Amino acid sequence: MEQSEVLKRVIGILTEAGEMQRQAEDMSGGDLEAGGSIVTTLLNETMPHIAIPADASVEEMAALVGREVGGAVEQLVGAFTLAFIALAQIHDSGQQDVTSTDVLQDLALRAEELSADDEGEEGPEGSL
Repeated sequence: MEQSEVLKRVIGILTEAGEMQRQAEDMSGGDLEAGGSIVTTLLNETMPHIAIPADASVEEMAALVGREVGGAVEQLVGAFTLAFIALAQIHDSGQQDVTSTDVLQDLALRAEELSADDEGEEGPEGSL
């Protein structure tokens, strides 16, 4: 999965979590468990499927899993970190006219632009 797509999915999770929090505050007890299925879906889509040979030793298995899963974990951590930094910068600046939803929407638009730029760059390379 491309980094821009992972970022957009993380933004979706954060946006939905914010909405669930607002509903819980309004109703004193919303369904806060629904977010788990979104996270599980993201993990299922970003984590690679690993085929481990039957004769692999524990060390070989650990190395294989670490190598295969490491990149996906890096993508997820990077996306959550970027979203956190964007939200923290607005918070720390004291801008009260900008909501967390505004920040996440702007970040999603930038991720979409990156995705479009990446697709545009792949086109000419594919035709060479």
